[in-house]
Amino acid sequence: MTYAEAIDYLYNATPMFEHMGASAYKPGLQTTEALDKHYGHPHRAYKTIHVAGTNGKGSCSHSLASILQEAGYRVGLYTSPHLVDFRERIRVNGEPVSQQYVVDFVDDFIKWNTPSSNDNYQSEKPVVLSPSFFELTTAMAFKYFAEQHVDIAVIEVGLGGRLDCTNIITPVLSIITNISFDHTQFLGNTLAEIASEKAGVIKENVPVVIGETTIETKSVFEDKALKMNASIYFAEDFSMHTPLPDFELKGAYQERNLRTILCAAHQLCEMGILKPEDEENGWEHALSHVTENTKLMGRWQTLQEQPLVICDTGHNVGGWQYLAPQIKAQPCHQLRMVFGMVDDKDIDTVLDMLPANAIYYFTQADNHRAIPASEVARKALKHGLKGNIFTSVYDAYTHALADSGIDDFIFVGGSSYIVGELLSKIIDTPI
Repeated sequence: MTYAEAIDYLYNATPMFEHMGASAYKPGLQTTEALDKHYGHPHRAYKTIHVAGTNGKGSCSHSLASILQEAGYRVGLYTSPHLVDFRERIRVNGEPVSQQYVVDFVDDFIKWNTPSSNDNYQSEKPVVLSPSFFELTTAMAFKYFAEQHVDIAVIEVGLGGRLDCTNIITPVLSIITNISFDHTQFLGNTLAEIASEKAGVIKENVPVVIGETTIETKSVFEDKALKMNASIYFAEDFSMHTPLPDFELKGAYQERNLRTILCAAHQLCEMGILKPEDEENGWEHALSHVTENTKLMGRWQTLQEQPLVICDTGHNVGGWQYLAPQIKAQPCHQLRMVFGMVDDKDIDTVLDMLPANAIYYFTQADNHRAIPASEVARKALKHGLKGNIFTSVYDAYTHALADSGIDDFIFVGGSSYIVGELLSKIIDTPI
């Protein structure tokens, strides 16, 4: 089996939410628990930090991993989705899982999970599982981290919390970044209902950091923490002894993420996992080298200057509440937007936030969930937004560049898949 064949199996033989949407969503932990048992409960071999929330999970996870790495730990990092290559999802001290490991894991799983090929597993009762993409990928990550002898792993929730397959872990610290409307078909139609699902990561006697709250969500978290005898800390109330340090990640939303990160790091100090002297200097170096340490991409990322090109993976209403004002405030001669979304997002609310003075390059990712560029343009016109239609992200981007003067500003986003497709075309594969 080649790496390409292994990736093809993961993408096409296992239901993948990123490609298929709701039909790939599998609530419940039964399959994950069966996989976990087969692989010997690998997540028990190291400490974990569990990160949930609607937005900011990736930034917080990467930043905490950077802090822990610079404190001398061997750190696993499991995040999703990837932007360019599958292996971005599973890293140890910033280095991705090898292609060969992915091949060997997939090949071994197929042999074990095929009754006619189960001769090598006679000590086990033959089983036939039908894991989702995320269930199998999570099992791969947990096993890889154990074999790599990590000290601690930062685990990002895929979707929700209570029924997310990462929720078999018992972490040393849980984090819920924020709650806003997203994936309502799975998590609920009110902020309180969504918060209740995400509060499912709160474990008995495990402290939890809450990044942001609303009137509807704060009591949900407090009640769940009380029920689980879990100490609860609100980043909104957290204040440093020193000013907030400079943060490499520059999106307007990152200031709130930074408070969540620092509040979590402070709790890790209280546990003895980080050192008090690290708190005093504000973890400046780690927070100014997040992309170098963990290879994070797509967060208000500058792709070039003159014209200035920035991409961001913000993809829902909660993210665009911060992105839209920041884009509008960017000085430029002409704003140009390469924009597309996927079909389970509230596109009309996002379109209503976008700047009317921009020239739009409506496009679509090569993904079954992508809203056709023509449909995005049709909806956008109702909000007073005008532009041209491109069925290729790269085509839309090259046209935006060709149309631009050196003082223009090009923003690329609306979906992680829009950003990922562009990055795969214009930069060398980062791993």
